[in-house]
Amino acid sequence: MLFKFKKYVVSDKTEKHSHTYAQWSIAFLGASVLVTVGFLIGWVSPTKKILMSDASPTGSPLTDTEMSAIASTMTLAAIAGVPACSYVGEAYGRKAAILVIIALQMICWIIKLLATKAAVLIVARAIAGIGYGATYVVVPMYIREISQDSIKGLLGTLIMSAQHIGVLVMYAMGSYLNYHTTLWIVLCFAIATFLLILLIPESPAFLVKIGKLEVATETLAFLRRLHVNDVIIQNEINYMKDEDARYKSSESISFKSIVKNKAWWRVIVINLAICCCVAFNGVFGIVTYAWSIMKAAGLSVSPELQSFVVPILLMFGTIVPFAFVERAGRKPLLAGAFVTTGVSMVCLASALLAQRCGVAVPGWVIVLSIAVAVTSYSAGILTMPTIIINDMLRFQVRSKIMSPITIASLGVVSIFVAIFDPISNAFGLYSVFFISAGANFLGAVIVLMWLPETKGRTVEEIEAMLLGKKGDHVTPSEDVANAK
Repeated sequence: MLFKFKKYVVSDKTEKHSHTYAQWSIAFLGASVLVTVGFLIGWVSPTKKILMSDASPTGSPLTDTEMSAIASTMTLAAIAGVPACSYVGEAYGRKAAILVIIALQMICWIIKLLATKAAVLIVARAIAGIGYGATYVVVPMYIREISQDSIKGLLGTLIMSAQHIGVLVMYAMGSYLNYHTTLWIVLCFAIATFLLILLIPESPAFLVKIGKLEVATETLAFLRRLHVNDVIIQNEINYMKDEDARYKSSESISFKSIVKNKAWWRVIVINLAICCCVAFNGVFGIVTYAWSIMKAAGLSVSPELQSFVVPILLMFGTIVPFAFVERAGRKPLLAGAFVTTGVSMVCLASALLAQRCGVAVPGWVIVLSIAVAVTSYSAGILTMPTIIINDMLRFQVRSKIMSPITIASLGVVSIFVAIFDPISNAFGLYSVFFISAGANFLGAVIVLMWLPETKGRTVEEIEAMLLGKKGDHVTPSEDVANAK
C-alpha cells in the first residue's frame, strides 16, 4: 500500500494542531471517480452526431429511438444498482464499493470499443449505470468519513466539481477527437483511477465497525497527521468505538426501525422533499432546450460554443460553495440557490410567454436568465444536499438511509423527464419553467423552515434540533431506544 501507517510518526510529543493535506490528497483521489462519471454523462451529446451518421461505428446510423434508449438506460440501471453497490459499501467497505463502481465503468468503455450494434451500446450503458447512482452514495460517504469537521463541507464540494470537469473534458474530446481515440483515453483514465484507489485507506469509521481498531487508529492518525497517541485521535476513536458498541448491543437496524426513529424519519422526509424540488427545478429543461430558446430569441450560437457553455457555467458555479460552504453555512447557500434559480425561471418563463404573445424581448434577458439559473443550480442545488445529508447521519445508518433517498431521487428525475415534453408541447415551454420556478421557491421554504444548519454541529446536536430539543443532545442509546 502507498500509506504505511505503522511507520508513520509525527513526533514523540503530542501535536497541538493537525494538518489536512493528507485528507485533501485522498479526497481528490476519491473525487476522481466523479470525473469518470462526468465522462459517462457527457459521452452521449458529442458522440450522437457520429453514431447517427453513415460513419457510425455500429455499421449503420442509429435511430432517434435507439439514441434515446442509449441515453436513458444508465439512469434506469442506476435505480437497481444503488442498493447493490451500497450493500458492498456497508458489508465490505467504502473502498471496495468504489473499486466495484470503477470496474463497472471500465467494462462499459471496453464494450463500447468493441460495440457493433446499438444493443451492445445499451448493455454497456446499463453496466455503467449499476454503479452510477451508487457513486453519489458511496463517494460522498467515504469523503465525509475521512474528513475532520472543519473541512468536511469543503471536501464535499470536490464531488460535483470533479463531475463537471469530466463532462467538460468529454465534450472537448468528443468534439475534436475521433470516436475510438476518445474511448481509449477514458478507459486509460478509468484504469489509472482504479489503481490509485487501491492505494487509499479504508474509512476509519468502517474499520471501527468491523473491529479493526488498531488499523482505524493508524489510519486516522495518518489522515490528521498526528501521532497515534495524540488526544485528538484517541478522542475520535473512542467516540466511534462507543457509538458503534451501543448500536451493536441493540437490535439490528432495519429500515422499519429507521422509519420509527423520529430524528431519522425527519431526515428522510426533509431530504426527499428537497430531492423532489431539485428534480423539478428546471435546469434539465434549460440544458436540453437552451439553444432552441436562444435561437427563438434571435441569437446565433456556434456549435462549438454550444458544447462548452453549460459545462463551463456548471464549473463556475462550483466556485461558490468551495469558497463559502464553511463560512456561510449549508442552509443559506442552498436556500439562496433555490431563490436565485426560482427568480431566473420566472424571468425566463415570462420572456418566453411574452415572445409567444408577440412582444419583443431583449436577447440578453434570456441569456442572463439561463446563465444565472445554471450557475446557481451548480453553486447550491446540486452540491449542498449531498453534503447536508452526510452531516445529518451517523455512520451506522448513513448508507441505509442514503440509498433509498438516492433511488427516490432518480425516480423523480425520470418522472420529470417523462412529463417534460408532453407538458411543453401541450401548454408551451414557458409553462414548464413556471412550474419549475414554483418548485424552487418551495425548496427554499422547506430549507428555511425545516432544515437545520449542519455546519459546525455534531450529529447529536443536529438530531436534537430535528426533535426540537434545543440545547439537548440525542445520544446513540436514545436513538436505538426510539428505533425500538
